[in-house]
Amino acid sequence: MKTKAAIAWKAGAPLTIEEVDLAGPRAGEVLVELKATGICHTDYYTLSGADPEGIFPAILGHEGAGVVVDVGPGVTTLKKDDHVIPLYTPECRQCKFCLSQKTNLCQAIRSTQGRGLMPDATSRFSLNGQPLFHYMGTSTFSNYIVVPEIALAKIREDAPFDKVCYIGCGVTTGVGAVLFSAKVEAGANVAVFGLGG
Repeated sequence: MKTKAAIAWKAGAPLTIEEVDLAGPRAGEVLVELKATGICHTDYYTLSGADPEGIFPAILGHEGAGVVVDVGPGVTTLKKDDHVIPLYTPECRQCKFCLSQKTNLCQAIRSTQGRGLMPDATSRFSLNGQPLFHYMGTSTFSNYIVVPEIALAKIREDAPFDKVCYIGCGVTTGVGAVLFSAKVEAGANVAVFGLGG
């Protein structure tokens, strides 16, 4: 299928909006139409060229919200029309990290995600036959994305897309900082300086 996406061709260059090819979902994958996306400082950091793990050409973005359009074989937790947010820190729900409540350390797809690829070590995005890299497993600067089932969280249908799109990064980062880094306890007073990625 065709989808419009903001492509980062190289570090330091402006994003370009282009129509790209998107392959459909394979086993364990889901096709999502994004309805909203956020822009995080991490996207800018990668685009600037300062990110040593930045890979180009890529479709950036890792905060989003949308609707399931199609599912690949073997998908059991989501169906067409479900509302979802993509997760750049997926949860397989089976590994030792997921079972010990350290889901942010799940390694199920990390080895390929860090290389801008899907779990089968290929990309679903291309332009004129040239593969385009995924970004943080989500690539939310595209109207449509294909992601692993474990990289999506189902949300309520009445949740506004333009508000919940930040949950995948900005909210989880903030909550994690408060609960696990600062270890803020109930009843404590807290001053917050700067919000967002």
